[in-house]
Amino acid sequence: MDLATRILELQKRTIEHREVLLTEEAAKTALVMPFLQSLGYDVFNPGEVVPEFTADVGTKKGEKVDYAICNDGKVTILIECKPSTAELNINHAAQLFRYFSVTDARLAVLTNGVNYQFYSDVEKPNRMDDRPFFTFSMDAIKPTDIKTLEKFAKGAFDVEKIVQEAGNLKTQSILRKEIEKEFAEPSDEFVRMMAARVHEGRVTPAVKENIGRMLGPTIATIVRDLVTERISSALKASTPAPVEEVSLDVEPLEDGVVTTQEEISGFHIVQAIASKLVDPKRIIIRDAKSYCAILLDDNNRKTIARLHFNGITTKYFGTFAGKDEQRHLISELTQIYQYAPQIEARIRELDGKREGS
Repeated sequence: MDLATRILELQKRTIEHREVLLTEEAAKTALVMPFLQSLGYDVFNPGEVVPEFTADVGTKKGEKVDYAICNDGKVTILIECKPSTAELNINHAAQLFRYFSVTDARLAVLTNGVNYQFYSDVEKPNRMDDRPFFTFSMDAIKPTDIKTLEKFAKGAFDVEKIVQEAGNLKTQSILRKEIEKEFAEPSDEFVRMMAARVHEGRVTPAVKENIGRMLGPTIATIVRDLVTERISSALKASTPAPVEEVSLDVEPLEDGVVTTQEEISGFHIVQAIASKLVDPKRIIIRDAKSYCAILLDDNNRKTIARLHFNGITTKYFGTFAGKDEQRHLISELTQIYQYAPQIEARIRELDGKREGS
């Protein structure tokens, strides 16, 4: 099972149970430990994942950090946990700051099991930065989050490379936020600059207003075209997956059909839910112009669900009972988890599985 699938399964558990995990210990056991396991770490090996890690710091004696991840006997990552209902802020990282300077760790994580903040010493060596270089939330996992998390997986972990990239990730995060602001509501400076480039003559208030009104839709079109182009190129250049991995089978079946990243992510969620009842390799994605089908055994008579994601502003998730499809309006992909009972019932219907079998 790949990292993306493991993270999506953990996302489902997080969404279902976060409200009852009111204590720090509950969040650690139900959310944080499985997260470390998904990255390939043996949480039951005290030589690899040290719980209640202690190091005396000056006059502070016996203080503990919740976990320390070790490699070859050296501490590489410090992890501090809070209850899942707690809002994370820099005041929660007091122990991380103290321990960071007296251990070999170059990385630190502050988490409540839902939100994760990753820190390093980008600004000053051996002193943990005030701001994280990478953050992600189980409530809204982006494809780029999975790519970044792959760097922290045990098999690919290289602390020097991560620290080197931390500065870039931090700058990219700040740039992303500023660009998102401009996309959502272009600033006067940006509108004025673009108006001066595309309009001949004096930029009057009316011209400026007109340019500002067109910038948002123009930017959205550019982003959509770039994403479509990159996904199309990736599909053409893709090679068959190894036998032991789950194939996505995302080749276009009709001219002009492009399987988007949202559709692939939606497929992963359905695959994770279905894996409770059947081998995930039996769950196949088949795209078409009007919808993206998720099938059992690659059989178009065994449709488990449909992804209607081709609308500009709306998305629908289709579930089945017999031949009847019911469409559900969703705003976020994580809402697919709400329809796990319908998905499981459909698989039992198609595969002859009984409740509890």
